[in-house]
Amino acid sequence: MEDEPLTSEIVPCSTAEVVALQQIACETYDQTFRSMNTEENMKKYLEKAFSRERLFEELMNPSSTFFFMRADEKLCGYMKLNEAPAQTDVNDPESLELERIYIRNELQGRGLGKVLINYAIEIARQKAKSYLWLGVWERNAGAIAFYTKMGFTVTGRHSFTMGDEVQQDLVMTRILADRARLP
Repeated sequence: MEDEPLTSEIVPCSTAEVVALQQIACETYDQTFRSMNTEENMKKYLEKAFSRERLFEELMNPSSTFFFMRADEKLCGYMKLNEAPAQTDVNDPESLELERIYIRNELQGRGLGKVLINYAIEIARQKAKSYLWLGVWERNAGAIAFYTKMGFTVTGRHSFTMGDEVQQDLVMTRILADRARLP
């Protein structure tokens, strides 16, 4: 039943799990963006961004961490966090980037995204970061509304290349009040 609470756990993803990471990354990205992009651009992006070699390199980067989310013992989503210098844009040592956060479509709306965001916030606090930030496609209204509800505000823009198309992302930031820099 859709309203029943799910029991979830979040665990770090290891290099030995690169195949599972590739599968869920391709599946969830495709579910999220296929209808808004050309077939050719989706194919190019998925092959480049989620190749096993690339994901393995990202898993080996000490400034990046992937986490799997399991709900009712099934892999249902993942997220990737970056510290500077692995960040895609801001590269501020005071920040933590939430580069990727995806939940399988059939489990969206069940509170799992909120659990992942709160976990990322807790990690940022443990690492004594002042803020958490992310990039979200300006045409992804559902995600923008979700991040706004989770306390993020738009603080900038950056370009994102999807195949042959340059798209615009909003940069959204959540200040961690207990870690905010004092003037």
